[in-house]
Amino acid sequence: MTTIPIAKRAFAELIGTFWLVFGGCGSAVLAAHFLSTDATPVNLGIGFVGVALAFGLTVLTMAYAIGHISGCHLNPAVSVGLVVGKRFPLSDLLPYIVAQVIGGIVAGGVLYLIASGAAGFDVHAGFASNGYNEHSPGHYAMHSVFISEVVLTFMFLMIILGATDKRAPQGFAPIAIGLGLTLIHLIGIPVDNLSVNPARSTGPALFAGGWAIGQLWLFWVAPIIGAAVAGLVYRVFEADEK
Repeated sequence: MTTIPIAKRAFAELIGTFWLVFGGCGSAVLAAHFLSTDATPVNLGIGFVGVALAFGLTVLTMAYAIGHISGCHLNPAVSVGLVVGKRFPLSDLLPYIVAQVIGGIVAGGVLYLIASGAAGFDVHAGFASNGYNEHSPGHYAMHSVFISEVVLTFMFLMIILGATDKRAPQGFAPIAIGLGLTLIHLIGIPVDNLSVNPARSTGPALFAGGWAIGQLWLFWVAPIIGAAVAGLVYRVFEADEK
């Protein structure tokens, strides 16, 4: 089997993470709330459910598109969790994280260029950024957001590790992972717009600025903790393998 060079795998991660952030955050910024323009406005937006589905579809589609190239992590926390779970080499971790963050930032930039073409657009109003306290959609406190991010990232990694286990049914992992990401968004969007992905949080935050950057630390720390714990826990299920 030919080993794909790290540069090509990292580039695939950049493209995949771009699609995740552009597709997921783009649906939130451009389509979540949309009113018709006639005399009797009707809400035509996709809402929380649509945004959750959009995030799930980005991972599902990219898993089939680049999973055979890079493994389709699209998320620094996922890469960390896979390293801890001994599914991914530590030597490749930094290139993957750099590529993922760049992909998220580029997606944020493209989304900004599109969204800024609408009258009344205000990037500082949120731009699908993650936040707590007054910047949480449901005004959840910091500790609630931290717990949510740790637990939901933990469960997301458990889904990834289980679905990609060599003992699991083959060929269905992208479906399980995509649906898993949809589910955790349905839970977490009202809490903090849901991150579970530092690259996803970084891209929009750099353009929203101010409070979004000030609160960004949580959306790096909590997902990485949740992912690392999942990597350790899942190793229990592999302890008897030879």
